[in-house]
Amino acid sequence: MYTGILHLHSFLPYIFISLLIISILVFWTKHSGKKEFGKSDKQLALFTLILAHTQATIGLVLYFISPITKAAFENSSELMSNETYRFYAVEHILTMIFGIILITMGYSKSKKKEGTAKFKGLALFYTIALVLILSRLPWEAWLGV
Repeated sequence: MYTGILHLHSFLPYIFISLLIISILVFWTKHSGKKEFGKSDKQLALFTLILAHTQATIGLVLYFISPITKAAFENSSELMSNETYRFYAVEHILTMIFGIILITMGYSKSKKKEGTAKFKGLALFYTIALVLILSRLPWEAWLGV
C-alpha cells in the first residue's frame, strides 16, 4: 500500500505543477489583456484547485504511513537536527499545506470579484503557491537525482 501511494504522490505533481503553471500563465495573460472571465477560466481554476486538494490528501495519507516520518517521530530528539527528518516531517508538509491554502484562498476570493479582478486574484495567489511548492519539493527523490 505504501509503495502505491508513494508512486501516486510522486506522479501527480507532474500533472498538478504543469496545470498550475498553465493556470498562472492564462490568468496573468488574460488579466493584462483585460479579458472577461469565462466558463473555461472557472473550470481551469476549479480543476487546479481539485488537483491540489487531491495531491494534498494523498500526501497526508502518506505522511502518516511513511517510514521516514515514523522514524523522525520515534527519534524526536533528532527531528530538527537531522536534515532528512526535518524536511519530510516538518518543512515539506507545512509548506505544501500553505501552498494549498493559498490556492484555495485565491479560488474563493476570485468568486467574489468581477471582471479582470478575478484573473488578478487567481494569478497572484496561484503564483505565490507555486513558488512555495517548488521551494520544498523533494527534488532528489522526485527527479531521481
